[in-house]
Formats: sequence, C-alpha cells, structure tokens
Amino acid sequence: MKIIIIGGVAGGATTAARIRRVDETAEIILLEKGKYISYANCGLPYYIGGVIEERDKLFVQTPEAFSTRFRVDVRTENEAIFIDRKRKTVTIRQSSEDTYEESYDKLVISTGASPVRPPLPGIDLSGIFTLRNVTDTDRIKEYIKSHAPRKAVIVGAGFIGLEMAENLHTQGAKVSIVEMGNQVMAPIDFSMASLVHQHLMDKGVNLYLEQAVASFSREGKGLKVTFKNGQSISADIVILSIGVRPETSLARAAELTIGPAGGIAVNDYLQTSDESIYAIGDAIEFRHPITGKPWLNYLAGPANRQGRIVADNVLGAKIPYEGSIGTSIAKVFDMTVASTGLPGKRLRQEEIDYMSSTIHPASHAGYYPDAMPMSIKITFDKKTGKLYGGQIVGYDGVDKRIDELALVIKHEGTIYDLMKVEQAYAPPFSSAKDPVALAGYVAEDIITGKTNPVYWRELRDIEMENKFLLDVRTPDEYSLGSLPGAVNIPLDELRDRLAELPKDKMIYTFCAVGLRGYLAYRILTQHGFDKVRNLSGGLKTYRAATAPIIIREENGNEIDESPEQQGGSPQVGQPAVAKVSDTTVTVAAAVTADPLANPAKTVRVDACGLQCPGPILKMKKTMDTLASGERVEITSTDPGFPRDAAAWCSSTGNQLISKDSSGGKSVVVIEKGEPKSCNIVTSCEGKGKTFIMFSDDLDKALATFVLANGAAATGQKVTIFFTFWGLNVIKKLHKPETEKDIFGKMFGMMLPSSSKKLKLSKMSMGGIGGKMMRYIMNKKGIDSLESLRQQALENGVEFIACQMSMDVMGVKQEELLDEVTIGGVATYMERADNANVNLFI
Repeated sequence: MKIIIIGGVAGGATTAARIRRVDETAEIILLEKGKYISYANCGLPYYIGGVIEERDKLFVQTPEAFSTRFRVDVRTENEAIFIDRKRKTVTIRQSSEDTYEESYDKLVISTGASPVRPPLPGIDLSGIFTLRNVTDTDRIKEYIKSHAPRKAVIVGAGFIGLEMAENLHTQGAKVSIVEMGNQVMAPIDFSMASLVHQHLMDKGVNLYLEQAVASFSREGKGLKVTFKNGQSISADIVILSIGVRPETSLARAAELTIGPAGGIAVNDYLQTSDESIYAIGDAIEFRHPITGKPWLNYLAGPANRQGRIVADNVLGAKIPYEGSIGTSIAKVFDMTVASTGLPGKRLRQEEIDYMSSTIHPASHAGYYPDAMPMSIKITFDKKTGKLYGGQIVGYDGVDKRIDELALVIKHEGTIYDLMKVEQAYAPPFSSAKDPVALAGYVAEDIITGKTNPVYWRELRDIEMENKFLLDVRTPDEYSLGSLPGAVNIPLDELRDRLAELPKDKMIYTFCAVGLRGYLAYRILTQHGFDKVRNLSGGLKTYRAATAPIIIREENGNEIDESPEQQGGSPQVGQPAVAKVSDTTVTVAAAVTADPLANPAKTVRVDACGLQCPGPILKMKKTMDTLASGERVEITSTDPGFPRDAAAWCSSTGNQLISKDSSGGKSVVVIEKGEPKSCNIVTSCEGKGKTFIMFSDDLDKALATFVLANGAAATGQKVTIFFTFWGLNVIKKLHKPETEKDIFGKMFGMMLPSSSKKLKLSKMSMGGIGGKMMRYIMNKKGIDSLESLRQQALENGVEFIACQMSMDVMGVKQEELLDEVTIGGVATYMERADNANVNLFI
C-alpha cells in the first residue's frame, strides 16, 4: 500500500511513525513544504526568550534521522499543490519550482493552520512578525539580537501572545498587549481571566482590552500602532498573535467537504468526503463531545491522538475518534492558567443550562512551606451534576488538577465523580481534602440546596433597595474596604447578633473567598432566614472581576483603561486607584527606596500558605509589637496581599516601603509610623472640598463650578460627585453611538442631551429663561457654564460620576466628558472624609 502524508510536525510525523510500527511493508511518503518535519512548536516562544538556550533542542527528529529509523521517504521543501481525486495523484512543487506527480492508495492531509494576518495598512513593515514555525522564530530572534527592542506590542491575548509577552519581557522589553475582546485567554471565563489581568499588571504589562488595531506606521526608527478609536502606542517590535485559521486551500481545490466551522469535515474515522483521503490536526473540524457541534481545536495532544488513530484506520482498522474537549494549559509569567471543557460563556452561547462554583484553595497543606493559592471554577448541570468544564488559575499543582477534571469530563462524569476521585496525599503535595474534591463538594451543596450562590456579575448589577449586604469577615479585614453599604458582623459573632438582621430583605453573605460566607448562609437559613444568598468565590473573585485595568506610562503616570468602567482618555498623573465595584480606595505610591539601606530594626514574618485574612492579621499582630520607625518584612503567597497592605498603610499612617512579587510570592516591607490623627481645635491641614451635584438646573450648575473654581484656586483638593440629574451637566456635546436597552433609550429622549440644553430652576419659561441667562452672561463678559467647567478641570477639580445613577438612567461612560472617572458611594465618602466642607447642590 502506498500512503502519502501531506504535512509533518505533530500530526503527520506521528501518523507516519505509527504506520511503520504497524506495517513494515507499507510505502510511506511524507511531504513537508518547510525544512523541518518534527519540531517543538509550543517551545518556540521560550527559545526566543532564552529559556531554551539551544536551537537544536526544538527539533524532535531531523528528516534524516526520521527517514532512517522509520524507513519513510521524507521530502522536505516539497509542497503538495493539487490533489486529483479521480486519478488518485498529488501534484508536488519542489523548492526549485519544478513540479511532479505521485500516486497514492491512501492520502492523509495534515496541513495545519496558518496565522491570521489581516490586510491592515502598514502590516508588512519591518519589525512586525507572526509566530507559527521555526522560520518565523529565527526571524524574530535575529531581529531582537540586532535591534534590542525596548517596547514590544503583542496583538492578540491568546496562549502564544501571552507566552511571547513573558519572553519579550524577559529580554528587557516593556510589553503592551492589545486585544479586541474584554479579556485575555478566550477559553476561560472573565472572572478567571481577571486574575490573570492582575498578574500581568503586577509584572508591568500594559493591557489594552476591547481595542482593535486600525493600522501600523513608521515612527522614527520604531513603529506606531494605531487603534480604531484613534489612540496610538509606540513599539520597537510587534508580534501578531491574532489567531489562526485552518489551512484548507488544498482540500477546497480537491472539492473535499468543508464544514460549517471552516475546517475540513471528517467522519468518526477521520475520513474526509473521499473515503481514500483522511485529515487530521488543526486543518479539521470535529464535533465537540458536549455540544455535539463541529468546532476547531488547535492543540498538539489531540493532533497526535488523531495521527495514531488514522494510521491504524488507513491500514484497515475502524477506530472511532471520540473528539476533544480542548484541555489546555499555559505559563503566564509566574502563573499557570489551564482550562478544559466548556466555560460559562460558551455554555450560555449554546443555551445550555448550567451552574458554576468557584473556590480558592491552596496547592497543598497550608502548614507545609510554600503552599500556593489557586482558583478553581467548574461548570456543571444544575440537575444531574454532569461536569461541563473546569478552569484553574494558580502557581503550583494546576496541571495535575486540570487533568483530573478533564478525565472526568471525557468520561461524561459528574461532580459526584470529583468527590470520589482518590488522590494521593502528603502535606508537600496536597491536602487531605484535595482541591478537586473540594470543587465537587461545593458543587454538591449548590445542587442539593445547601447553599444558594450569587455570582459576581449578578451582585454588581443588583438594585440594592430592599437588599442587605452582610460582610462576615473580621473587623480588621472590613477596615481595608468592603462593598458599599455592607454591614460587618464577623462570622463568630453572627449567632449572637441575628436580631440585627432583617428577615424581610434578601441577605447577601460574603467573605474573602466564600467559605465563611457559606457558613453564615447555613447559620441564617437554619434560624428562620429564608432570603439568603452567598457570594460565589467571595471578595477575591468579585474584586478581581471588577478591578480596573491600569495602564502605566513611561513617565510613571497611570491611566484607568478598564473596558467596563472607563472610556475616553482619563486624566493622568493621579494616584493609583484600587477599585472594588463602586468602592474606590486611593493608595499612595510605594516608596522605592531600598529597604536594606535603612538600618532600622526589621522583623521578618513568613505568611506563606495563609489565605486572606491570614497575612493581614499576622502583619497587624507583628506591627502592634513594634516601635515607631521599626519595620516588618512579610512574605506571602496571597496575590491580593500587596494591595491589602498598601490600603492598610494608607488608612493607618504606616509607611509602605517596598513591595515585590516573584514566583507567586510577594515580599512587602512596612515601616511603623505614628497613628493618623487630627488637631482637636482646628481642622487638619490640607483638607479639601466636596460637592454633590444632584441637579441639572443651569443656575445651580453655574454656582457649583464658581464655588469649585474658587476653592481650587486656593490650592485645595476639590471633588464634584455627579449623581442622577447632575450627570447631564457633564455630558459631551458630540457623543458616540452607544448600545442601550429600551429604558436607556427612553431616558435619553427625556433628559438633556448636553449642558447646552440645561434649563433654569426658576423662570425657565420653556427654555427661554436659560437662553436669556446665557445671553446676559456673554454680554457682561461672564464665563459660560462650559467655560467654567473646563476651568475647573484645568484647576485639577476631580469629576466623579455615580455608577449606580448611570446604570439607572441608562447613561454610558462614552457619553460623558473624557476627564470624568467613575465611582460610587464609598468613593464619595472617602473624599468627604478628607474634606472640611461638603455641599449638596
């Protein structure tokens, strides 16, 4: 039998080797248009970054060695350009451009996929690369060697894009990632991707989410990347990681059936519409085991399995392929990100009813050194418990847990099977209750009604009237910030304080990671409270999912570029802001001085393995023993600890000396200071002014800006909080098109479209009064409302729009002035607390 295989690497080379192992008599020809037939495609970014130092280690087999060992006729730089199905021949073009034909009995197509390279202006400029094969790798490696790029832009935030981000960062480049979606890593849900966002920002990577590239152009010796919204960033090197598409040109020319997903259609035995031709790897589409619908799957593991199956089927076997559930894993700096099966967003797209649970366990027993945090989210059928998908973000032990989840899903198992998996346990490797089992236990509690979860997006969007937020963390944790309006009753005091809770309102319990919130739920429901829900994943999930995306410019300024919270061009040069939904806490920048340069006494504390609030409590306990000027150095594996420590310092008067993260550990140095206090007789120095702009009356708006400018002129900090009708005062004159629901459209028709349409509070006379007022002001040389408003911005007055009011009235961020930031009640209260004058207008 004569078998031609078109394409090497994972699928083609595996097929050829398997055929030879099964049949010594078969004539096998392997055609590869490139120079290499078997190389470590997934290792290419790490060779570029220098992690893999020797280029030769990328090659699994050379053509010569493969040909000798398996007696395969390997023909590199021989490209199949046409298949004649009737004559059963393949036309082949050599590197010399000469062509010839080969006949076949069976044919295997393993042409893979090609990178997407859209026809954007300037895309062919020098310094812009795709990464798909060894040739691409060599070009990038040489360019880095000769140009030493300081700024790198990655277009696309998939697996290859993030791996390249890390490796270019390792080479010393400042990295920016541009992604059309609202998150990195499409296979996982937003709440899990947000954990990756935080880690990337901690590493100094800038994220431009929900941004599409419009063009590339030359800028001096470098490049300028321009977005569709007009914004641009500079680069010395650009990597296009937009995605790939199946390479089907050969199959299309042969009139083989192409499926609805765009890949070569195959049956259960991986045969194409021609029974003599098989296809495998990235070029094909195959039905998903969960949805039953065809999908494209660009993974090496499934390609290798398909190659083995096809080899046997070509030789006469009838082995069906079961399909792939897309199990994948990637290293993102210190973090490991993995997924299998279907995330919640895919299940919603497929209209499959499901529930999910999120937990935040440690990689092994907390009392054993170096226990690292991980977050696990699983999706499952709310009735049967059938496991649909799993996602894990962590630092250690992620790989073995995702493999366990994948095995259960492939065998159509349930969350009850997770509870039955018998894991090996010793303190260095796991806990007596392994994280996989815990995920199953939590899911069982949801299915059986032992808990009723509320998810972060639900809680963010809930109208809080007649609702009650119950924070069951400790007072110390609560002091670092909570959800707006939340009441703090520590879990251990809850049974004695039940009388403080309403029975006629829905109570939302929450804690740091979800466990104490669940315990509170169990207490309340067994004491007659029938309206209770617990926040799934706790504040860790909620905070990550609602946190802003901060862009760090070269001059040190920080810009909030959050897709969901920000629009336009926010003001730069302001303090860093850590946001929890509507709660905003201003955090002073850390002092960058070397902590070892100060001879002050330093106490070192190991808080590794402790989940929140463990590190904060251990830090506070140590700080209580220190004298003013002494320091504590805390090492923690809780990724949220550096931010918590900064917030704690800001509110207590202690000084954050330094913070550093590496390998999943953070080291924070804090110097004890004097407690914050104010002079009893006179107000504290530096107090500012706050205004609540509730009205959209022209005269009241004028008064507000006159007062604000007067206060700002004295050098004081001034904040105006615009709520409800006050939002109309800061609307743009020319607004972009925005999508709104029916209520948003109705409000849009009824409300003033901009400050130009505001009316007087008295003597409006159908709008005539306002026009008269503007005319008189102009005649007397008095600045207009719009001019006063601009002066306020130039004087450094902070404009904050109320998020809740915007949601109620259907006002989008894009409709407001670019300088406006978003906040909530807690934002205002924090500003008011630092002011000695507060006016409600």
